[in-house]
Amino acid sequence: MHSRYSATVFIAVSCPMSESSTSTAPPAVSLGEAFWFWLKLGLISFGGPAGQIAIMHQELVEKRRWLSERRFLHALNYCMLLPGPEAQQLATYIGWLLHRTWGGVIAGVLFVLPSLFILIGLSWLYIAYGDVPLVAGIFYGIKPAVTAIVMQAAWRIGSRALKNNWLWGIAGASFVAIFAFNLPFPLIVIGAALLGYFGGRLLPQQFSLGGGHAAANHSYGPALIDDDSPPAAHTRFRASRLALLLAVGALLWLLPMGLLTWLYGWDGTLTQMAWFFTKAALLTFGGAYAVLPYVYQGAIGHYGWLTPTQMIDGLALGETTPGPLIMVVAFVAFVGAYLQPVFGGDSGFVSGALAAALVTWFTFLPSFLFILAGGPLVESTHGELKFTAPLTAITAAVVGVILNLALFFAYHVLWPQGFGGTFDWPSALLAVAAALALLRFKRGVMEVLLVSALAGLAVYLLR
Repeated sequence: MHSRYSATVFIAVSCPMSESSTSTAPPAVSLGEAFWFWLKLGLISFGGPAGQIAIMHQELVEKRRWLSERRFLHALNYCMLLPGPEAQQLATYIGWLLHRTWGGVIAGVLFVLPSLFILIGLSWLYIAYGDVPLVAGIFYGIKPAVTAIVMQAAWRIGSRALKNNWLWGIAGASFVAIFAFNLPFPLIVIGAALLGYFGGRLLPQQFSLGGGHAAANHSYGPALIDDDSPPAAHTRFRASRLALLLAVGALLWLLPMGLLTWLYGWDGTLTQMAWFFTKAALLTFGGAYAVLPYVYQGAIGHYGWLTPTQMIDGLALGETTPGPLIMVVAFVAFVGAYLQPVFGGDSGFVSGALAAALVTWFTFLPSFLFILAGGPLVESTHGELKFTAPLTAITAAVVGVILNLALFFAYHVLWPQGFGGTFDWPSALLAVAAALALLRFKRGVMEVLLVSALAGLAVYLLR
């Protein structure tokens, strides 16, 4: 599933270790060669972070040997500590290692760009033709499957994160906080971080569930960037370089934000989207599913950019397209700006496409800064990184908010007209079947979505 934990497990169990017969390191990789690889990765990166990280491991460590197992896992450890999509950040990190700043930028952008274009097209088709029986039937089947997928995310993250009563308590408290009291997601994150900080000092053994990977003892042969490779010049920490990056990052955020504020005012739709998703980008500890509660609180409850049903449909589209699952934010922005055109009249598509592009910019800009600014600090120590106590507590809290999200989706799928309406038995059966397929029989997400879509279409047309 789409979680930091599943990514870890995927690598551990799915990548067979074998000694390479090659005794020499591969030749240096040109930026052009790397460009085509990162573009290919952006087009085939289905399966969420677990699948995406596994693909990178297989291609970069096993086959191409661009970097060693240990260096790969060292980079992954750092990306797991950050808010944001870890697979995209890992691609950026490796691109930076290989070809300096531009290598990182190219790798990170190409990981996202195909997904953006695909989602803009699919979002338009959804808005324009969502009421056509064929399309409506497919989405009727996908919605219960998405509910089961979110429930599976809570189960998988919880089974690995909640290792003692303290962390169970934090998860339960976060669920009550968002379900019963509708507390804002950022407040829950801050509260969990404070609990983790003080808990780590008072009860370190309860909050030391580090997310670092076991030491990499396997070799596929000499790598271009090997365990004992001397650090390249661009990987050495320099305060001047850090200051320059932070200044450039601030400028890249301030210029479009200032322009949007000047053109549309602070309360304008595009301005508020830019500000809202900037905050979302800094709260995605635990992967895309962790930020979804924050997105639906704001996008549905506060701004009214889309409906709960549309949010579920958007998540379904995000599940079936390449790239990071967090790209569902592009769907949210497209629908919000399409239905409330920024430029008025018949400018729905242009408004939606511009909003999707802007939101993608503001969502991913922090990820690039985290990697490019923090990379030299990380490379200065090749030791094992661990989750901090605050992050351990945040991860526990994430389980609670994801469970709430699953119940939120289930309500809108099973009672489409509210509790006063009829219970949708076919959707319930589809949700149970999808949950069994995912949890009991370990079927893939894409497979479950495809079968659910066909079943939903059949039910919809036979009604």
